[in-house]
Amino acid sequence: MKKTAKIYVAGHKGLVGSAIVRALKNKGYDNLIVRTKTELNLLDQAAVNKFFKRHQPDYVFLAAAKVGGILANQTFPAEFIYDNLAIALNVIHAAYQNKVKKLLFLGSSCIYPRDAKQPIKEEYLLTAPLEKTNEAYAIAKIAGLKMCEFYNQQYHTNYIAAMPTNLYGPHDNFNLNNSHVLPALIHKFHQAKINHQAAVVLWGNGQPRRDFLYIDDLASALIFLLDKYDGRRGPVNIGSGRDLSIKDLAEKIKKLTGFSGKITWDKTKPNGTPRKLLAINRLKALGWRPQVSLTRGLQMTYTWFLKNEQKIKK
Repeated sequence: MKKTAKIYVAGHKGLVGSAIVRALKNKGYDNLIVRTKTELNLLDQAAVNKFFKRHQPDYVFLAAAKVGGILANQTFPAEFIYDNLAIALNVIHAAYQNKVKKLLFLGSSCIYPRDAKQPIKEEYLLTAPLEKTNEAYAIAKIAGLKMCEFYNQQYHTNYIAAMPTNLYGPHDNFNLNNSHVLPALIHKFHQAKINHQAAVVLWGNGQPRRDFLYIDDLASALIFLLDKYDGRRGPVNIGSGRDLSIKDLAEKIKKLTGFSGKITWDKTKPNGTPRKLLAINRLKALGWRPQVSLTRGLQMTYTWFLKNEQKIKK
């Protein structure tokens, strides 16, 4: 991509979008287009079409999405499928109509079957049933991925579908009602420490295993892909290549935050998918590697959390 290219980052206020903007600016891209939700409602097809027609971006990062953990997915499945389907439909089709050179669509590791063989390769998509606790979100993301595939097939576009693993870092959602597991654990253990709680109660049994990628590593991979990868070669997984149990993650965060109490597991609550470790052979073969270790990433995330604690919704 030329440094003067006009690049639209959809969802620039979120965890992924804000990291993409930071990384692009650090690399010298200064012709960025961003809009808040109030400035551009991506659920409004007419508004999206008008925006694309007016601004004519060369490249698009589609990082906007309605996201959340198990509780949020189970509570608002209709919103998760509608909002994410609408965003994908509106942005991808507007990109096609306005001759965007390349688009990168952010999928999710939850698109893969619940009991997929590990590590999960891109070709395992749609080979078995999904995890029920986030099925609505996963179906919407699968539709976006397939939309990229079929537009590439019929219209000869170059749209990339990237499947990131579990993400974390600065600007994450730490709200205990709808956040993902890692930021929720940071918030829970921090609260327990300052409130002198005797124990922290966590969902499930701690046995599920997850792969976590620091957000700046993801942004690096996405820019790398948009610049060098041909989306017609198929979707691409993005991860760290390593996983650990939720129990081990909880112990790491307990130590990081300085909480001295006990951890209690509520086994009446769901665990979610037993294991999600993405195979990243396709991405590594292109020459990309993650740079931030989990230990270093957790420390940077907790430091950011402490600096922004007053702004974070309880």
